[in-house]
Parts: sequence; structure tokens; C-alpha cells
Amino acid sequence: MIKRTALVLALLVSFMGSSFAGENNDLRTKFLNNQANILGINIRTFNAQDTNGNEIIDENEVSGNFINAIERLDEIKELGINTIHVLPITPVGKLKALGTAGSLYAISGFDKINEQLVDKTSNLSPKDQAKKFIDECHKRGIKVVIDLPSCGSYDLFLKRPELFIKDDKNISIVPTDWTDVRLLNAGNNDKLNQDVLDEHKKFIDMIIALGADGIRADVATIKPSKFWEEITKYAREKDSEFLFLAEASDSWREPPSKYAEFTPYDELLKSGFDGYYGSFFNLKDWNANEFIEHIKFNNKLLKSYNEPKSVIMSFTTHDEVSPVILHGADFSVMISWLEAVLPYNPYSIDGFPYGDEYIYPWANGKAKYTQTDDETYFVHRGKLDIFNFSRTPKGGQKGINEQVLNNFKNAYKFRDENIDLITKGEFTPLKTDDEKIFAFMISSKEKHPERIIVLGNLDFKNTKDDICVKLPRLHKDDFIELVQGDGSMQIHKRKLTTSLTPGEIEIAKISK
Repeated sequence: MIKRTALVLALLVSFMGSSFAGENNDLRTKFLNNQANILGINIRTFNAQDTNGNEIIDENEVSGNFINAIERLDEIKELGINTIHVLPITPVGKLKALGTAGSLYAISGFDKINEQLVDKTSNLSPKDQAKKFIDECHKRGIKVVIDLPSCGSYDLFLKRPELFIKDDKNISIVPTDWTDVRLLNAGNNDKLNQDVLDEHKKFIDMIIALGADGIRADVATIKPSKFWEEITKYAREKDSEFLFLAEASDSWREPPSKYAEFTPYDELLKSGFDGYYGSFFNLKDWNANEFIEHIKFNNKLLKSYNEPKSVIMSFTTHDEVSPVILHGADFSVMISWLEAVLPYNPYSIDGFPYGDEYIYPWANGKAKYTQTDDETYFVHRGKLDIFNFSRTPKGGQKGINEQVLNNFKNAYKFRDENIDLITKGEFTPLKTDDEKIFAFMISSKEKHPERIIVLGNLDFKNTKDDICVKLPRLHKDDFIELVQGDGSMQIHKRKLTTSLTPGEIEIAKISK
């Protein structure tokens, strides 16, 4: 009798545990309220143990895995991060591969865990290790989004050719220059490929069973809208708060192959996605007006849907060159503060908070050891490594950039302390006389409003002196606090004057 009771209780706890995870997922609501502070991480490098300091994980060293990743979660939480976007955790292809570990995005299966991410000394199964990592995130109030790759590896094509598009000669399609993957055949809006749809449902089943809170769909644009309608409906029947984030941008105009479907960002939002990538990665090339117009564009776009939608601020992703390389540490500082004060969801990639340049001394050289048919350490210069067993992204030989790290922490703390003003306030551009100087205000909707004033210099070579901006009427009892800047900002009556060094951003808060 005691054994039967224990068994019933165990089953009940197990059932309640799986239900409890879904019931406590509020990520979709958090995201739609622009309160998801997201960090993208590669488990394979996240807490890699590079004991000899050569920036590659040798055979006798330990690469990042689900178990040792837990050691960094408290650190990540202290940065102000409440959501982790985990780059693909599915198995990777080894044929026609890029890099000695293979690209995370060259998927060779939909419902299994990449063995490279598993702690070989643990008694837990691969899926239980992934679940333990997610559970530990949840204990710290961190939600988890898992990446869904858009294409399949050559290995998978050889095994399951019916999943792929083929040309007239029955040869698989290599999209754009992604030489290590082949284009999946999801069908079109008139007829979906049920085999590909079923594989994606297996993926959804797996990550919901692991306890994940949502997915980020890699290059979501190359699958038809009805395909995503099916997938989002399938997942939401299991968890209504399950987040769907589309890697799609308003600046993307065509597919990566003439054989691929192309579903633009706005159609993806209609098909069930909660958000997409704003083209904020173009800030490095924009002038002030282009930046301000992009903010206005997104504000208008997100109000045009019957259901709430949002956007992530994709200033820096694993596809983007490190801001420190592009325009120096001040550019990283500017990005951190813009992510703090704009009314969208902040997003950064592992290494960004520490000022990492993602420069590896062994890059593109001949490898001593490889798990693929590529015998070179293939990397994209200045971008987070997704192809090899490389070091933890914290700056390499140069170490942590304290200027970047301190500003990241301060910016996210400021956002947290002013979240209602930032997410519910009114955005107002402020006029400047220089095409490289942007200025705007976020103000509460009160008779005597709180305000955040932001100015930045997008000229990364020249200092701008004698900047003058007119402000709305100030009250005599307003308190003006300089939040970020070198102290040159002066506000008197309705006039703000300042000077900005190359890439500098200044922020003031005006309160009662």
C-alpha cells in the first residue's frame, strides 16, 4: 500500500511539475510589454574551460555544456538579464561543414540534443541536462528561448532527402553562401510539406518538454506564412504564453535563394509571431534622421496589428561584427544606453557586455583536431564563434573592458528603475542642426511629466561642440539629473546645450 501511494504521489508530482512550468511562463506577456532583457548565448562556448589560455578548447579541456553553464547564471542575472536566447541545441552536421565543431545552424536532427553540449561526467541524460539548465534559469527568474535553425545539414539531406528542395538535377540547394547547409522544403501557402511540418512539431514537443519558454526562428522569412500559422497554433495549444520571435527584419527584401519562399516581417507578425528584429544593426551606418525615422517606423508598425506585437533591438547579434571593432568602446556604451531607454526589448549577444572583439589568434588556421571534415578553424572575424570549441566570450587576451561592462550594468539598472516611464511614455524627437546628432525625449503622460532626454553623436571621428536643443517647457520645481555623460550638458529654461565627443551619448532625467 505504501509503495502504491508513493508511486501515485510521484506521478502526481511529475504531472504537476510539467503543468506548473507552463502555467508559470509569462515570457510572451513580458516581451509584449517590452520587459524582456535578452542575452543570446552559445552553450558550447558560454562557460568553456580554456585552462591553458590559447583561446581554443583543446582535447584535454572542457568546452561549454549545460551543466557548467549553470555556474554563470548568477553573473548573468546581475547584469540585468531576465531572458536567455540559447543558440541551437540540436545536433550539427559533420559533412561539408564549417569549423572544427560544425555550425550550430547546420542542424542534423530536430528532436535530439547536440552531444557537444553534454557533460560527459554527468549521470543525467542529454535531455535531462538541458532541462536542468532551464530549471536553474527559472529558479533565478530567467526565461529561456531556444533557437530553431532554418536549414538542414548535408548529413540530414543524405538521410532524409524528402525534407529538402532540389533543383532539376535532383541536387540539394545551397542558400546564398551558407555552404554548410541545405534548403528545407516547407512547401508554400497552397501546399505545405507535411514531413517538414512534422519535424518542426517534434522540435516544439522537445523544447516544451524541456521547460523552455519560447523559440527564436532563424531566418523565419524562408518559410511560408501558413507554415508558421500551423506551428504557432500547435505550440500555443500547449502553452499560451509560448513566445515566437522571428529572425526577420524590415530591411530584408529578398530570399537567400531563388528556390526559397520569402515571407516579409509584417506577414510573419500576422502569422503568429510576437516580434521580429528591428534593423537597429544599421545604426553603425545611419545618420541621426535615419535612426529617428526607424524608431517612428516601429512605433507606428507595432500599433497597426489587432494583437500586441513588439520588436527586439538587434544592435548586436551573433551575425554582427563587435561594436568595439566597428567604432570603439564608446559605440558599445552608446548601444547599451539606447537599449536602456528605448521602448522595445533589449537584446545583446554573449561577450558584448564585456567588450569582446571576438578576435581569435588561431582563426582560419589549420586545426590540430577536428570533429568535422573541415580541418581549419573557420570563423567570421569579429563575430561570436559558432563554428569551433572556442573560449568563453569575455574579451580573450585583452580581458574584460571595464568601461563597457560598467555602462552595461548601469544602463540596465536605469531601465529597471524607470521601466514604466520607458515602456509607457511618449516618444518625441528633438530637433538638432547636425545630421550626426540625434536627440529625443521619453515623457510620461501627465500634466507635470517625468522626462528622459537623450542625445548622441553618430560621428565616430569628430567632436561636436555648441550643440543646442530646444526643450518643452520646464517647471520651476523640476529636478534635473545627469544620468550618463561627461557633465557638459547644461539645461536652462527651455534650452539644452552640450558638446559630444565621437560616439558619445548623454542622458538626463527630469522629474518632479
